[in-house]
Amino acid sequence: GMETDADTFYRHLPKAELHAHLNGSVSFATMKKLIARKPHLNIEHSMTAISSGQRRTLEECFQMFKVIHQLVDSEEDILMVTKDVVREFATDGVKYLELRSTPREEAKSGLSKTRYVETIIEAIRQSKQDEVDIDVRFLVSVDRRNGPRVAMETVKLAEDFMLSSDGLVLGLDLSGDPAVCNGKDMLPALQRARNSGLKLALHLSEVPSQKEESEILLNLPPDRIGHGTFLHPEVGGSDSLVDKVCKQKIPIELCLTSNVKDQTVPSYDKHHFQYWYDRGHPCVLCTDDKGVFCTDLSQEYQLAASIFALGPEAVWDLSHQAVQCSFAPEPLKQQLKRRWAELRPQVLQPPPLQ
Repeated sequence: GMETDADTFYRHLPKAELHAHLNGSVSFATMKKLIARKPHLNIEHSMTAISSGQRRTLEECFQMFKVIHQLVDSEEDILMVTKDVVREFATDGVKYLELRSTPREEAKSGLSKTRYVETIIEAIRQSKQDEVDIDVRFLVSVDRRNGPRVAMETVKLAEDFMLSSDGLVLGLDLSGDPAVCNGKDMLPALQRARNSGLKLALHLSEVPSQKEESEILLNLPPDRIGHGTFLHPEVGGSDSLVDKVCKQKIPIELCLTSNVKDQTVPSYDKHHFQYWYDRGHPCVLCTDDKGVFCTDLSQEYQLAASIFALGPEAVWDLSHQAVQCSFAPEPLKQQLKRRWAELRPQVLQPPPLQ
């Protein structure tokens, strides 16, 4: 259909995406290309549920990742997928992107974890060469389901890449099924990562009843919090958790559509964005898994604006603040802020005089 002025405003708004899982960001168009390459997998039937983009339980979302993992198992797949995802974010007006993914090995295609990360870095470099208008960095994900030993190996891998990737690998993400493996067991690996200079983005209080774990992880402290859905007292968190987050001004990555569709939040208007935003706490809007949840960052900004009554200036400030919350090194942050300043007049055009 026709683009409304609102759509144009949100797409042209320069944005920074700080919480995007690579495999969950794979679009329907890319999925179709992958399926065409792998007719033997017979995956068509799984796709109907995916394309309808309806609400999914957290469990169903993890199921969908299994399908994506089946489809993405070689270097050429990872290269294509990463380049597609980067291009799609750029098309949506994202100027700075931190992608995250768990290093995977595939025995049948001879893919190693090192090669997996190298291929993503290669895709980021190729996108830059193709002059896609976006700055991309990478966070290495630790999947808690794999336990503390693998976590430590992953941290060592991330350290190597932090030193060898020309600044493309900036940090570590802790994610994966929150019901599996206590975060406490991950502490040695996370502390090591912190000490080596890797930034930490940790999924925290994604489900209820994680108060003790959240206390422990907040003591590190992380550089950013993913979701933080159940930190505040009204939803079973605690004042002491909120105090820790506020005192240390730890930015929170907030993913509206993701939380509503995977049903950790009952409805958009009940989203905890409001709780933190009203406190003046640094909040960053993110997509989480734009493919799985059929969204993009423009849509997330538009949703937040309409649900929480944010005017164009407030929306701009939210987007600008995300740059400050990024793991980008200071010179890049300054460069991005100049970029935002240049774009401001054309994005926030004053309304014509009556």
